[in-house]
Amino acid sequence: MLSDITLGQFFPGNSPLHRIDPRMKLILTILYIVVVFLADTLSGVATVLALSVIMIPLGSIPFRTVLKSLKPLRFIMIFTGILNLFWTKGGRLLCSFWIIEIYSSGIVQSVFIIIRIVALLIGSTMLISYTTSPIALTDGMEQLLSPLAKIKIPVHDFAMMMTIALRFIPTLIEETDKIMSAQKARGADFSTGSVISRAKALIPVFIPLFLSCIRRADELAVAMECRCYNGGKGKTRMNVLHYKPIDFIALLCVIAAGALVFFADRIPLPSILY
Repeated sequence: MLSDITLGQFFPGNSPLHRIDPRMKLILTILYIVVVFLADTLSGVATVLALSVIMIPLGSIPFRTVLKSLKPLRFIMIFTGILNLFWTKGGRLLCSFWIIEIYSSGIVQSVFIIIRIVALLIGSTMLISYTTSPIALTDGMEQLLSPLAKIKIPVHDFAMMMTIALRFIPTLIEETDKIMSAQKARGADFSTGSVISRAKALIPVFIPLFLSCIRRADELAVAMECRCYNGGKGKTRMNVLHYKPIDFIALLCVIAAGALVFFADRIPLPSILY
């Protein structure tokens, strides 16, 4: 399970998504999230999912890797879908048992939620995590938020903290996997028993993981001090970011995708769903 979590991993390459400026990627991610939540019909949400799948070959990321990243979230998707299935009222009554009622609108809304979660995960990871290095992401976030520095907001520190947190997710996942493997070798059982017993079994994992986080944070602080790091004051950049034609092409593609979703929402749904 832990090996399937690929959040925060960077896959070097020279694909079209890799060549987009990190500042533009952050803007595109925000626009993409807006487009996902603007889709309010099944045809519109399906169009969003199709657009997110198109990003996978554009980033030269194996489909198997993207599918593996969805596996850890399957419980959240199923749980959210079931909640919307039972709580959404409207349309035709399909099933009624005691206090449980399932309407056609509940089924549609459950499908909406699951597709949106999948589309958000694929789109955001393809733009931010998989195709953008931590250093480029830090520079892009800092320059994009640079106007806030005029009102004394520590933009550089904020960008550095966000990037370090994202970068250390794979490291902490790997550390957790090692600790769990060591506990299993000592007879620990994480897969059987009730929910409470499983939660108690994780206590011997959390304590060494917490100590490992503190140790790694101390080592990182010492390493940054040894390199004379003093924040963004007087900082220069080895690679200066410049917008390229591919950045504006990508922006136009996202705007066109938003327009496509807008028109797809106008396509009437089959009457069986109402």
